[in-house]
Amino acid sequence: MNAYAVIIAVALVADYAVDRVAEVRNLRALREEPPAGFETVYEPDTYRRSQRYTRERTRLGRVSQSVDLAALLAFWGFGGFAWLAGWVSGMAGGPVTQGLVFVAVLGAARGLIDLPFVIYGTFVVEARYGFNRTTVRTFLADMVKGLLLAIVLGAPALAAVIAFFAYAGALAWVYAWAVVVAFSVALEFVVPTWIMPLFNRFTPLEEGELRTAISAYAASVEFPLRSVMVMDGSRRSTKANAFFTGFGRNKRIALFDTLIAQHGTQELVAVIAHEVGHYKKRHVLQGLVLSVVHMGVLFYLLSQFLTREGLFAAFGVAEPSVYAGLVFFGLLLTAVETALSVGLQALSRRHERQADAFAAETTGHPDAMVTALVTLARSTLTNLTPDPFYVRLHYSHPPLVERVAALEARRSPETT
Repeated sequence: MNAYAVIIAVALVADYAVDRVAEVRNLRALREEPPAGFETVYEPDTYRRSQRYTRERTRLGRVSQSVDLAALLAFWGFGGFAWLAGWVSGMAGGPVTQGLVFVAVLGAARGLIDLPFVIYGTFVVEARYGFNRTTVRTFLADMVKGLLLAIVLGAPALAAVIAFFAYAGALAWVYAWAVVVAFSVALEFVVPTWIMPLFNRFTPLEEGELRTAISAYAASVEFPLRSVMVMDGSRRSTKANAFFTGFGRNKRIALFDTLIAQHGTQELVAVIAHEVGHYKKRHVLQGLVLSVVHMGVLFYLLSQFLTREGLFAAFGVAEPSVYAGLVFFGLLLTAVETALSVGLQALSRRHERQADAFAAETTGHPDAMVTALVTLARSTLTNLTPDPFYVRLHYSHPPLVERVAALEARRSPETT
């Protein structure tokens, strides 16, 4: 039996099985009563709703992933990859055009399979718990815009990668790496200015107590804040968030309107201090460097496997091609990418703890950050007792109980 086929099949099934084990553990970790000290975070009915919400989202994710895996294995087992590769190889236009069609067909198929679950999650589960505000019109508009962006931005980048590996010889992986890195950096400037406004409306934060407090805080930590924007997050959901974008002197803070509605000035300054902490601790730069290194390693490995006939034979494809190799290589790396994601999640949780500490130290009000976190948890029905194994696999932020404990430990004797 083909060794590549065995490795990929085992990796796909094992990845699926690990997720299911983590989900079972996470559901078993749910408790009838909140953790000690959090009895006042949720009213009893709200706490029960948070547990039901966790169970429903888990069930939806389980069914969605099961269908995805079954569809992939069925498509593979019945020769779907071989048929698709053979079909596009007869098209005019060379490997670039053929590759774009190959990937587009697979992407469209995956999107259609996932669509019912996205619709159910948005209009049933999220609506049932009072989160969804997305209209059908907005949902459809978002889909169309996403598709157009994939064509306008994604297709040229993919075409460049395919062209390099098809025509540039031994150093193709270096050229592809350089182009994708440049493209990714360019997106950091393009996304906040041109792309995000396609989906949401951004307006400058009006003059007043909050703007004054934010400006004063930014100045106190020498953070060159260009502007503070308010995003109409309530157009799609009641959930709240904040983020900052831009490089150099073009840094911008964006606050969801739902966040402003749910928090006082001191809490909002603490949230912004947390975001500033990511910048000051060089988390953004570290993430960028890791991403660049990661892409370089992947492109180098890809260059090695594109010539392995066994990889293509595993999918019944007799004629190797760059575009098919891209897809097959991605499946081959399933287990490696999952293991890598665990490490990246751990690093992300460490960065979040550091940003929390920065916010508490620079504002002098750890209680404000605690209140902000608790309010956000209550408004989003956050699970207060996630299983540690599930956290290691899926959490980019430490659990709420852990974050609150760390912040409370930073209280000065005068505030205790």
